Amino acid sequence: MAPSKTAKGKARLTPKSSSPSPDAPPKPFQIAPSSLSSLTDTLDPSHIYLTHLDPRPSPFKRKIFLVPVLMNLFVILLFVLRIRYIFPWYLQLLLSLSGHENPTTIRFVDLTTSQYVLVLLRRALTFLLDFTLAIFVWPWPYEFLVGNPLHGSPCYWRWKVGFRNSEIYVRRSRKWDEEVLSKGKDLLENDDLRKVFWNQIRTATSPMLLQQKTGYLTMDANWDLDWAGMVNATQLVDKKEVEEKVFGTLVLVCHERFGWLSIDLSDTGAKPGTAEDERRKQVFKFRDALAAIGQEDLFFRWIEVVQFETGRPGGFTQERQVEVAQKIRDMFKEKGVDFDELWKEAVGTEGLAGMP
Repeated sequence: MAPSKTAKGKARLTPKSSSPSPDAPPKPFQIAPSSLSSLTDTLDPSHIYLTHLDPRPSPFKRKIFLVPVLMNLFVILLFVLRIRYIFPWYLQLLLSLSGHENPTTIRFVDLTTSQYVLVLLRRALTFLLDFTLAIFVWPWPYEFLVGNPLHGSPCYWRWKVGFRNSEIYVRRSRKWDEEVLSKGKDLLENDDLRKVFWNQIRTATSPMLLQQKTGYLTMDANWDLDWAGMVNATQLVDKKEVEEKVFGTLVLVCHERFGWLSIDLSDTGAKPGTAEDERRKQVFKFRDALAAIGQEDLFFRWIEVVQFETGRPGGFTQERQVEVAQKIRDMFKEKGVDFDELWKEAVGTEGLAGMP
C-alpha cells in the first residue's frame, strides 16, 4: 500500500487486517490449494518452487529451443567420432596390460628417458581429455535427452507439452535453499531466513526478468527448471482441474507444520471496476515505474514490509502506520528515490484509490 498523508501532513498507511493464528500460516503464506495436490505430491519438499506463465508466441519458443537441440546434437556427434577414433586404442591398451604385446606396449629398454616421459605425458593428456569429456561434457546431452526420473528432461517436457502460445514454467531452487529450509529453523518465524527467501523470490520474479527472457532462459545459478513439474502443471490445466492463471506467479514451499504453502504473487482477488481493482492497477503502474528506473527490487521490499507489518500481533494501529510509512520513505530515499514524487508521477494520485 502507498503511504499517504493525513490532513495534518503526517504519513499514514491504510490498515489491512491480518492476524496470524497457530492454525494458519502468516500472510502472505497460505495453505496450497488442494487442487494442486497432484502437482505438489510430485515435488521435492527440500526445494522451493516458482511458477510463471510465458505468453510469447510458439514460433519464437521453437526457435529458442532449436539452439540447445543443435548444440547437443553437435556434442553427441563429437562423442561418436571420438569413440570411433579412441576405442581401438583403449582396447589395445587393455590387451597390452593383460600380456598381449601390441603397438601400445612400452619397452623401457628401447626408450630414452625423454622418450619415456613424452609417452607418459601423451597418455596422461589422453586420459585427462577423455575423463573431462565423460564427466563434464557428456552430462549435457544426457540431461537434455534423458534427465532423471524425478525432474525429467527438456526433451521429455517438449514431447509431452509441445510448443504453446501460453506455457507454464516451474523453477526449482538450487543450493541456496539448504539454508532457508534447514532443519530446526522455521522460515515463517526467522527474520533472517525470510530475508534470504524474499531476496531470491523478488529477484527471480522481477518484472524486467520475466519480460526480457523467455521461460526457457530463466535458469541461472539460483534456479533450475523442473521439467517434470512443468509437464504435471500443464496436464492439470489440460484436464480442466486447474485454471492456467493459477500458475501466474506462484511460490510453493513445504513447511514442516503446515505442509505445502503457496504465495500467489499475481493474486488480486479484485473484481473489475471496483476500488480494489483500481488499487491493483495503481500498484502495477508503480511497479512498472520502479522497473523502468532499475529499482524493481524496491517494489518487492515495499510489499514485504507492508505484509509483514500488517500481520504483526496487536493490529496495524495508527501509530504503527505512521512509523511504517516513514520507514518505507526512508527505505526508498536510501536508494535515491522519492516515494511520493514517483508515486504521483506514475499513478497520478496522492494515495491508493478508495483509501481515506
